[in-house]
Amino acid sequence: MLNIIDAHLHLFAPSPHTNAMAEGVGHQNSPEHLRQVYGELGIVHGVVMGNRSLDPDFHRYPAGLFHYCIGLDSTLMDRGERVIPDLPDLVEANLKRDSCCGIKLYPGYNKLWLSDPIYKPVYELAARYDKPVAVHMGLTAFPRAHLKYCHPLTLDEVAADHPHTRFVMCHFGNPFLESAAAVVEKNPNVAADLSGLLEGRVDLDRYFREQAGYASLLTTWLTAIGQWDDILYGTDWPIVNLGEYIRFIQRLVPERHWEQVFFHNANRIYGLGL
Repeated sequence: MLNIIDAHLHLFAPSPHTNAMAEGVGHQNSPEHLRQVYGELGIVHGVVMGNRSLDPDFHRYPAGLFHYCIGLDSTLMDRGERVIPDLPDLVEANLKRDSCCGIKLYPGYNKLWLSDPIYKPVYELAARYDKPVAVHMGLTAFPRAHLKYCHPLTLDEVAADHPHTRFVMCHFGNPFLESAAAVVEKNPNVAADLSGLLEGRVDLDRYFREQAGYASLLTTWLTAIGQWDDILYGTDWPIVNLGEYIRFIQRLVPERHWEQVFFHNANRIYGLGL
């Protein structure tokens, strides 16, 4: 069985909304359920994209199953309206932990350019601790977010200006695939994950018939740059069924690159030590 690392997922506290999200894709909203399904599918580890708090005690996940990226989301920054004066210290308190493998930014939701000075100490900390900065790129879950802040070309700017900081472009910048590919190809310090390219349950045979054009664009740009060492498997769970998403990515990535994309790249880039 193929060993898999889910390099992009979210864990939410139980609530009617979050429980319904998981149940809508055939899962249950609990780490216990994930542990069981992971065992069935060969998923050996996951990287949780943090939300809602910078307190390290908030981010306690089952040992051996998850690492996490500390997240600077709109609930903390009030969509860019609230400055967090001790932000670097709070971020560093997480980066000091072995269980924290990086930082997650949400620029479209915070309505902040990645080049905003507030992020400079964050990039410097990431470089010092040699832990990557994952960045939400492309379409957002809420219409009140602004796409201009999360276009892949905004990541090109900070990647070029911070060459010692490693970045992960989440969602391959979808749907800005051409720009996403260019940014990954140009910048040796930028990788990309393939999370969140689907939402909900899907009949894959029907999908690839009806969405042949989109699937062709994805494979075209992934193949064009040919940088399979920089592409990571991720799901954005709980918005997809885990088994279906594995099969979806397997139909986009040539089989000879599966071990890199599904396991080795995330293990190396996030320093998971597996």
